[in-house]
Amino acid sequence: MLIKINYVDLRVDNRPMRTFVAAPKVAGKYPGILFYSDIFQLTGPMLRSCARLAGYGFVVAAPEIYHRLEPPGFVIPFDDQGRTRGLADAARTPVADFDTDCRAALDYLGQHAGVAPGKIGAGGFCIGGHLAFRAALQADVRATVCFYGTGIHDGKLGKDSDAGSLQRAGEIRGELLLVWGKLDPHIPEEARSRIAKRLREAGVNFSERLYDAEHAFMRDEGPRYDPEATDQAFSEMINFYRRVFLS
Repeated sequence: MLIKINYVDLRVDNRPMRTFVAAPKVAGKYPGILFYSDIFQLTGPMLRSCARLAGYGFVVAAPEIYHRLEPPGFVIPFDDQGRTRGLADAARTPVADFDTDCRAALDYLGQHAGVAPGKIGAGGFCIGGHLAFRAALQADVRATVCFYGTGIHDGKLGKDSDAGSLQRAGEIRGELLLVWGKLDPHIPEEARSRIAKRLREAGVNFSERLYDAEHAFMRDEGPRYDPEATDQAFSEMINFYRRVFLS
């Protein structure tokens, strides 16, 4: 499916939140997906993932998660200095700000001419996986995919030492797909088990996929990239969204 791309500046707290939007080129009504980046913001790998997802028949909106701290269009480099900067920006952002941004992006998708009414989902990588999990707390989000979401098990997100995301799991009304890497040191087996246990207790409809891969294995730049696991995980995401939205 051919796609079209553009950037929009959503106004949040009287500031621009630069957002990459990828959508099918043929006019129609498609599910809308709020898709979150990792700490490096809208990098090449992130934009390629969004474009690829849109090509399967989705309107994808990816906001800059540090728009309060960084200038519009700023991409954090994949190096040690960039990693330090991305982590520092995260540590300076309160969870309440992330939640405000989430609502603004979901409202944008809800009003988008190409998004079918009532068909809103979320997804994200790394910190974005945690942000997607929090998006799932919103009543209008029906399907969420969290790729190796950091901090879900212990609540660490941004400036808050405990965002309470997992404790609020009972608020999730949609369905979740959790994708993990077995070799991910940030989310070991004990952390994954804690998340699954809490979701079962809260009665959340969820499933998990575990790959023999490292953290950020879907980022197609750098030594941790696993093409086969990426293709499999991406396929799982497409099948998941289609089942929820199109069945």
